[in-house]
Amino acid sequence: MGERAVLIMVTTGARDDAERLGEGLVVEHLAACCSVVPMVHSIYYWEGKLKREHEALLLVKTLESQGQAVQDYVRAHHEYELPEILQVPIEGGSAGYMSWLEKQVAKPAN
Repeated sequence: MGERAVLIMVTTGARDDAERLGEGLVVEHLAACCSVVPMVHSIYYWEGKLKREHEALLLVKTLESQGQAVQDYVRAHHEYELPEILQVPIEGGSAGYMSWLEKQVAKPAN
């Protein structure tokens, strides 16, 4: 594999929202694969109030070169004012899967 793969995690208000975002990212070839964890429990402060929410978690598998484009897409299509978007490098993985991932994601224009 020539380029580093990354995992981008995005929380959404509901499973349908996560699926909609994930499908859009794959259709646009910004991500090779998106997986949805239908329910996570999030606890955080927002505007000075403690919040406890049920959310969905979108796991986006893509290339580092597309990370910013993925984040821009999520911000443009997300229902939250301030969506959680966390990007982490993938340090390993099966060679076959990593090769497939790289082939699925469109290369940025130079």
